[in-house]
Amino acid sequence: MKYVSIESVEPGQFLGKTVYSGNGTALLSAGVQLTVFMINTLNRIGVTMLYIQDPDFDDVETEDILSEATKQTVINEMNGTFEAIRSGKEWSTKKIGVSVNRIMEDVLSNKELLIQLTDIRTEDNAQYVHAMNVCLISTLIGVNMGLNINQLKDLAIGALLHDVGKNGMTISDEEQQVDLKEHHTWRGFELIKSKREFNLLIAHTALQHHERIDGTGIPRGLEAEKIHTFAKIVAVANTYDNLINPLDHRGMLPHEACEELMAMSEKQLDHEVLVQFTRIISVYPNGMAVRLSTKETGVVVRQHRGLPGRPVVRVVRTNDDQLDVTEIDLAKQTTVFIEAVLA
Repeated sequence: MKYVSIESVEPGQFLGKTVYSGNGTALLSAGVQLTVFMINTLNRIGVTMLYIQDPDFDDVETEDILSEATKQTVINEMNGTFEAIRSGKEWSTKKIGVSVNRIMEDVLSNKELLIQLTDIRTEDNAQYVHAMNVCLISTLIGVNMGLNINQLKDLAIGALLHDVGKNGMTISDEEQQVDLKEHHTWRGFELIKSKREFNLLIAHTALQHHERIDGTGIPRGLEAEKIHTFAKIVAVANTYDNLINPLDHRGMLPHEACEELMAMSEKQLDHEVLVQFTRIISVYPNGMAVRLSTKETGVVVRQHRGLPGRPVVRVVRTNDDQLDVTEIDLAKQTTVFIEAVLA
């Protein structure tokens, strides 16, 4: 499979990865042959990147930490939870627990894999995919930082619900607020605190995830030592996912977002958390087309744990009407670098 911009997709190509709707059902299944109508519809509902099948890269897998079943469960449960909150109804902590248990089970089973956030987003599923991704990143950072199973569960719940206070609010609602007690972090704190089944740390994770290490954050302007570790972890995960998938414009590529995060070290974000983050994230996801410093172009096909910026790149050359396929392992070819991403 190749990971490409929606603008470069052509009718007749086959979808490599399923597109889900906001309630977790399949909108378009992997393997479907794309038509002009389908491509235009995907563009209209906010899809910017797609996985496309390619015979030269049929063996390229995304190596997702979360299974498709887990993703469907989480998106569906988050949809139901957020809809209940928006309508003022009771929401189930048990359903949140089911989602978190599924995520934790997949993370602990696949913790040697690098995170590749390549799930296809639409306008109606973006909120739920964001919550799922922040939970995934936060949980794996927590594993790397040596948190025990109970701590990991509280962290995962706090990460999944970090933006729960946004329900029923528009972007303009929050921008026009003067009283920070009406900010989504406070709203989320109150919503989570009302559930006695949850540890109070979970509520504080939602409250503090927009605080900054230098004390310039909101809603309380807490400085480094006063911000809980869970909130510091969620802040990194939340910032990264927002950089690569903003709601109102095209996002950064993963390597660009990682550079942006590192520039925030000890100002907005915690340095130690960022160090652990760089060890779990795929800077160049499988299927992404790149140009090397040799001026050859290829596609990322495999990752190295601990060396996210040095993947294996497959280069396909045409030589006397025959294809010559070479794989360049950047972990071994130390003088070759990725010069540009061809998304």
